[in-house]
Amino acid sequence: MSLEQVFNALTFVWLVGEVLIALLTTRRPGEGKVQDRGTQILLWVVIIASFRIDGWMHDHFTPDMPGSHSWLRPVAVAVLVFGLAFRALAVFNLGKAFSANVTLREGQQLQRSGLYAIVRHPSYLGLEIIFLSFGLHSRTWVCLAVVLVLPTLALMYRIHVEEKALRAAFGAEYEDYSRTTKRLIPGIY
Repeated sequence: MSLEQVFNALTFVWLVGEVLIALLTTRRPGEGKVQDRGTQILLWVVIIASFRIDGWMHDHFTPDMPGSHSWLRPVAVAVLVFGLAFRALAVFNLGKAFSANVTLREGQQLQRSGLYAIVRHPSYLGLEIIFLSFGLHSRTWVCLAVVLVLPTLALMYRIHVEEKALRAAFGAEYEDYSRTTKRLIPGIY
């Protein structure tokens, strides 16, 4: 199996996983306090549009990143595997409290252990790592920018909405967590 086939198979695994997450964890009114404000749909529209633009650009731009013809593709596969594992671990770490849309359930506790001790939004960090792998796989700087910047902007809005809901639900406990744990990039942001 070639690296391209491995990358495509892992992409398929990611897509199936995301569909399953959406189908199995999206909360309906009555299953908790839904405060999503349309971010689930917005995020997926932006991701799909970014990947479509990337696909078109990939056909029109020649690889221009260092290592484009040697080590970059294997690195992209490794980064994708890491991103998939990180996201899956974050989802499992949160357990039944995880939802595809921004929803808080009655009696839900603030998770501060596992990956949530490293960053406040590890499942989104996993997504960012996955996006990075697609940018590296394209081997062009402009494609990297498209698949990383546009979805990141949508994620930042979603994080804003989610953190507003978490602050309202957990108050001082979430404020303390925010002071001691970065949002998305350990030690930086």
